[in-house]
Amino acid sequence: MNVIKTNIEGVLILEPKVFNDARGYFFESFSQREFDEKVAPILGHTIRFVQDNESMSSYGVMRGLHFQRPPFTQSKLVRCVKGAVLDVAVDIRKGSPTFGQHVAVELTGDNRRQFFISKGFAHGFAVLSETAVFQYKCDEFYHPEADGGISIMDQSLGINWKIPTDQALLSEKDTKHQMLANFDSPFNINTNLYIESETR
Repeated sequence: MNVIKTNIEGVLILEPKVFNDARGYFFESFSQREFDEKVAPILGHTIRFVQDNESMSSYGVMRGLHFQRPPFTQSKLVRCVKGAVLDVAVDIRKGSPTFGQHVAVELTGDNRRQFFISKGFAHGFAVLSETAVFQYKCDEFYHPEADGGISIMDQSLGINWKIPTDQALLSEKDTKHQMLANFDSPFNINTNLYIESETR
């Protein structure tokens, strides 16, 4: 597995080693041992995933920008197993030098890239193909009472979603999130969210 650092600390792109032959291909989509060896030292702590999710969406669907509030914050490891999505992480940690900035990466069934997003970020994606199957691992269980989000259509974030606005498909919930300028983030760069999780 190749680990690529991005311009925001705590957000990484992972490229698995793929073995191809006449029969098709094989790769390890996740190995806790390799994750501990190659990713944990960069993050400064280990990650233990507890829940896997999968969604299927059609072209133009935009989901996000989501997070879970403390004490149920989540790290995510995401990938697109069929089709193509533009996946985005936005830093929403108060006091962070990269607050409001984002990392965007195209994840496809062909490039098999994965995107790791630390706690303290809002996450979302847009479907670029006719359909897309999207999978993600989380290190905290889903807690609906802790649901949070910022507007995926907030132009101040400077995200090029590669979807014409008139073709974007959002859930009713996702149309009601606040713009970043009006958002009081529950995250602070000086709070170690991983220690909080361990002591809860």
